[in-house]
Amino acid sequence: MTQPVGSNAMGEQFDVPDGRTAGDDGVVGLHSTAPAKMPANRIQCDACPVLCQISEGRLGACDRWGNVGGVLTRTDPVLLLKRPGIEAAPGAVDEWDGALLNDAPVFVTGVGSGTTYPDYKPAPFIVGSRHEGVDLVTVVTEGIFSYCSFKVKIDTDRFLGPEQATVRHRGEAVGHVTTIEYGSQFLSLGGVHHLTGGSKKEGRVTCELMMALGNRAPVDLTIEGGARLTVQAGRAPWIDGVEERRMRVGCGSATIGIFAQQWFGHADEVVVVDDHITGVLSEHQAGRCLGLEPSGIRIRGRRSTPGRYFQVASPGTGWGGTDVDDPLSIIDGWDPAVARPGLRLLMVSTTGEHAGWFELDEALRPVAAPMPAAVREVVERIGENCEPALATVLFVGGAGGSLRAGVTRNPVRLTRSIKDLLTHVSCGGAPAWVWPGGGITVMVDVTRMPANSFGSVPTPAIVAPIEFTMRRDDYAALGGHVERVRPIDEVVASARHRIDDAWPGNPWPLAGFSGAGA
Repeated sequence: MTQPVGSNAMGEQFDVPDGRTAGDDGVVGLHSTAPAKMPANRIQCDACPVLCQISEGRLGACDRWGNVGGVLTRTDPVLLLKRPGIEAAPGAVDEWDGALLNDAPVFVTGVGSGTTYPDYKPAPFIVGSRHEGVDLVTVVTEGIFSYCSFKVKIDTDRFLGPEQATVRHRGEAVGHVTTIEYGSQFLSLGGVHHLTGGSKKEGRVTCELMMALGNRAPVDLTIEGGARLTVQAGRAPWIDGVEERRMRVGCGSATIGIFAQQWFGHADEVVVVDDHITGVLSEHQAGRCLGLEPSGIRIRGRRSTPGRYFQVASPGTGWGGTDVDDPLSIIDGWDPAVARPGLRLLMVSTTGEHAGWFELDEALRPVAAPMPAAVREVVERIGENCEPALATVLFVGGAGGSLRAGVTRNPVRLTRSIKDLLTHVSCGGAPAWVWPGGGITVMVDVTRMPANSFGSVPTPAIVAPIEFTMRRDDYAALGGHVERVRPIDEVVASARHRIDDAWPGNPWPLAGFSGAGA
């Protein structure tokens, strides 16, 4: 006989529908009316709209739920984070009693918690705990996000591609280039239009790319009209097959301002080559304040304010993010009434990786010469002041829709509670920044989240952990499922779990709720 529903013996609470039988622990898992033609050896999961029909011993598409002996079972252990400075061995946690609710030693994350999407039923875990005398509630789930993307910050001077250029992965469009912010360039990858608005292959490839990015795996990208990239969260990017080393110290003008005094007396002219703002020391305000004499140099490009030039060359992977291999090519000659033989010229990039020393001959032509030690020292200091190149991956998701119904019967109150700073949002225990404006748009650095926090379902959509923590009285006020709040010791005793140390750079998710008025 076909098994219409599965029973979840992992500790989550759900309503027991009329005529259905709970599992051995009296808890029924996800439930829906099974198709009449479903094979007898399968059970149906309705954790998401995919509605997997799972055979005995197999997992559903999300790799979270499986058919274990005819019982729908969450096979991934839920991840608990151990509070810094607290000893909580996995073997001892099962023996917890209520006394440990005071300053709970662990935090239940959404990683491995499972989902109840579409959320017409309460979230998988609604956990009661106490911290510094305050009764708290944390609502824990794995959200299914179609409306989400990854913003990738790449620290480099190299030209990646024109703004709005399409970014491709395995031949499929997966995002686009956005703006340059000082020494960094941004990509926007994923998003609902790529997940669902294109071909099935585009959606599948986009989803695979997003899950890999979130789980800190390297991904290969190609930018139309630009570079080939390998990007991995927390690692240096590779651009056109070369590992990037440095983030620039500043634009050409800023570099002049920073190091002008250190060049004074050692060079008669310094040109800092930069794709955006090339700096010329003798014309720059910094050089004028030092009393530097004009050199007579003529620079190609569009002159902005004195000593600052735009568009000296095209963007590229050469000197200062230009396409220049020979720095002298941006010099358009010298004023013979001002320039003189023997004039000492330093040309350098904004990272110090490219540098050349020249002296003018009798015909006012720059001739390469050995760089003086004092000048070399300043060039090396430019490199010393450049931070290491890094790829930063930020998950951005719209936590709206029915996800809120797993928290409260009145979803708008959750949104207002977050905006009023009464509810703290975290993702896998990592702090999430909530964007202003309408809805609940969260952003989180994936390197601060536990490893392998992200999953997917073949709708396609991304599965990501999310937790909402608030005072217990505030949870009641927003219409929360207070009858489903379970003490943390009960959750830990009944749910299959694993324990990891909290990331030391993250604030403890239960902190920040004052005991005043509790």
